[in-house]
Amino acid sequence: MALESVSLLKVGLVLLMTAQVLPSASGCNTGFYERMINHFCLAQFKLDMGGLDYDLWCSWPDTTDIYEGLTNCTYQVALRMDCFWPNQIVDRFFMHVHRVYFYDCASTGRLLHDPPIGILAPFIAVPVLITLLMTALVVWRSKRTEGVL
Repeated sequence: MALESVSLLKVGLVLLMTAQVLPSASGCNTGFYERMINHFCLAQFKLDMGGLDYDLWCSWPDTTDIYEGLTNCTYQVALRMDCFWPNQIVDRFFMHVHRVYFYDCASTGRLLHDPPIGILAPFIAVPVLITLLMTALVVWRSKRTEGVL
């Protein structure tokens, strides 16, 4: 499926380049750019995410290639259309993608967790022991009255 998606993207970009719809001197047509990233990039992203089990959508190792493909697609379309990248259209585009596909990822495993007890214990034990040692030293020193008049 990944090979088909790459070839589909390449065919779409070649068609975009050869269509002579946009002269290169005209600059970026933002409306057309938005339609193209929705048509090429988002459509392919939907196919790739649809082929992935829903439970894996929040797993970065499983979605990184798909997400990088989406990012690269928006960049390549912007490059072919003489648009700056990133831009406000891309920002809105990715906000939409995150709202639709990754809206509940924080509650399904990407929350911050306490470190393992083997790492956490020394950070708790050392200050406690130093505090107790200093207290004992102060008490011991105050009971010694040598040289005090």
